[in-house]
Amino acid sequence: MAHELEVFADGRAAFATARLDAWHRLGVVTTDCMTAEQALTAALLGGWNVRKARLQAVDLTGDGVTVLDVPDYQATVRTHPVTGKPDLLGVVGTDYKVIQNEECTELINLLVDEAGAHFETAGSLRGGRQVFLTMKLPKNLHLAGIDAIDLYLALTTSHDGSAALRIDATPTRIVCANTLRMGLQASRGHYTFRHTANVRGKIAQARSAIGLMWDYYEAFETEATRMIETELSLARFRKACEQLWPMPDDPTPRTRGYHTRRTATLDELFTTADTQADIRGTAWAGLQAIGEYLDHHAPAADTAKRAERVLTSGTVARLKQNAYTLLA
Repeated sequence: MAHELEVFADGRAAFATARLDAWHRLGVVTTDCMTAEQALTAALLGGWNVRKARLQAVDLTGDGVTVLDVPDYQATVRTHPVTGKPDLLGVVGTDYKVIQNEECTELINLLVDEAGAHFETAGSLRGGRQVFLTMKLPKNLHLAGIDAIDLYLALTTSHDGSAALRIDATPTRIVCANTLRMGLQASRGHYTFRHTANVRGKIAQARSAIGLMWDYYEAFETEATRMIETELSLARFRKACEQLWPMPDDPTPRTRGYHTRRTATLDELFTTADTQADIRGTAWAGLQAIGEYLDHHAPAADTAKRAERVLTSGTVARLKQNAYTLLA
């Protein structure tokens, strides 16, 4: 499973996470919440001094070597966080504005400006070409006083011109390239800063754009609460599962056995699993049981393969969405 985190020759990884280890077991796990400075230091994102450098082309012919200036483009270079030597990141246009990692943490702090928010994860992807920071917001969704869902503000940017600086409001805790993609897909409010724009001057616009997510979460909270308050019988739960995984017209014995085992596992998750204790017998419990099956019980070669499928497979995402549609 490709996490794409930057791992250095000395074995360290450019990644830090507050309190919770990530699936890839890389980087630094802090015992407490992280400030901006702590996140940059722990994830080896500080002091990069990203800068633009003159770009030249070398033409090798039978007549010799000719060095040509490239007037419309420049290279982006950083000070390598381990070796301290110049490190090439990419090629950009001359109007590209470098945004340091320190400026990114300052920006996200200015956007939130709320007591209780703290940096949750930080990391470098693709050899420093892309970085991410996630800040956990103090506001949670509380579904019928039972289930709590964390909310994050995620900042992503590139240092090679491949992507703009972007801020997203998302329920996904980003720890690698795959969860980054999930976080962007789950985003319900975002703002994009071009690397040619005045970033600090766009704070008010960014706050307004990201603020749209609260409307979404309030609507989601209302719908989820309604599902918690809606009874769901085992018969109706089974019918929804049959619609998600229909039996073929002429199944083989192996297919029948697989269907029987899946049904038994789903029944157990819905009726007796500890994870459903507070919501048992509700439409919300049915949705969570199906999600738990896909995430933790569906057959796979090993747990890593199952995790990879959950994070990267469109089929799993579609099944979860269809389950929501059937049960909501």
